[in-house]
Amino acid sequence: MNTTLLLGAEPLAVLGIVGLCVVAIIGLILLIMISQYLQLWLQAFLSGARVSLLDLIMMRLRKVPPAVIVLNRITAKKAGLEVPTNLLEAHFMAGGRIDRVIRAMIAADKAQIDLGWDRATGIDLAGRDILDAVKTSVDPKVIDCPSVQSGKSTIDAVAKDGIQLKAKARVTVRTAISRLVGGATEETIIARVGEGIISTIGSASSHKEVLENPDRISKTVLAKGLDSGTAFEILSIDIADVDVGDNIGAQLQQAQAEADTKRFQAQAEQRRALAVAQEAEYQAEAQKNRALVVLAEAEVPKAIAGALREGRMGVMDMYRMQNMQADTDMRKSLGKPGA
Repeated sequence: MNTTLLLGAEPLAVLGIVGLCVVAIIGLILLIMISQYLQLWLQAFLSGARVSLLDLIMMRLRKVPPAVIVLNRITAKKAGLEVPTNLLEAHFMAGGRIDRVIRAMIAADKAQIDLGWDRATGIDLAGRDILDAVKTSVDPKVIDCPSVQSGKSTIDAVAKDGIQLKAKARVTVRTAISRLVGGATEETIIARVGEGIISTIGSASSHKEVLENPDRISKTVLAKGLDSGTAFEILSIDIADVDVGDNIGAQLQQAQAEADTKRFQAQAEQRRALAVAQEAEYQAEAQKNRALVVLAEAEVPKAIAGALREGRMGVMDMYRMQNMQADTDMRKSLGKPGA
């Protein structure tokens, strides 16, 4: 009987050992899995930004790096901002840059700039650098006008007296966070300032007025409200340099004079060609009239011969007519110049 009991107890012992081994293996696997997140969990717990182990595991399953989420949450928490992990995960999965958003919110909070989570993430997802925008809002930025990328070193304009002026300007701006989404960029600011400089110089009656008071350019341009509709607020416009260029008025007058000369020459040539053509027409008409005279003169001998045959004219009459013609020819030859 005892032997039977022992034989029956052995399979139960084996099953128990196998069960313990399976439990140990499962526990070891769970321990290995949990150990990856234990450091992050402990770091978040000690920092006051608590994150459960289950949330860390679920982040891995959702293909979200737990370290990025936890570290940025800790950073925000230490700066006095409360940002839940679900918001951080959602922004990361939407393609946002969590680290720059958190740093921008911290900088804005310290500078007492109103920048909430929704606005910050919206600006980031729109493709704008939210951290750079906050820095520019705190520390104003200087923009050269014209920009280096344009390939021009000065903005050229002509005053009313025809003298060209070459100006350089520097625009100090800071970011307007409220207009950052949908607001125009630096290129618009540069274009508007350049247009204002050209307009101000062009409206000056003399280039000397601009040289005497360069600040009139900045005051006039600044008064136009060029930052409307842009992502920036213009603080000041400073004229760095103004140089005198060419006398554009004189060059235009010279070019106009040359054009008028060519036009008058063309008109004179046209009139000369017309006169030559008319002269040729008159010569052809004279030749035609001379031919008609010759034809008429050729009829005279025929008429005289006919009159002689018919007896209407005598021989003496013909001699008297010939003498009269000879006398007329002599008088014409004597009346010619140099005869």
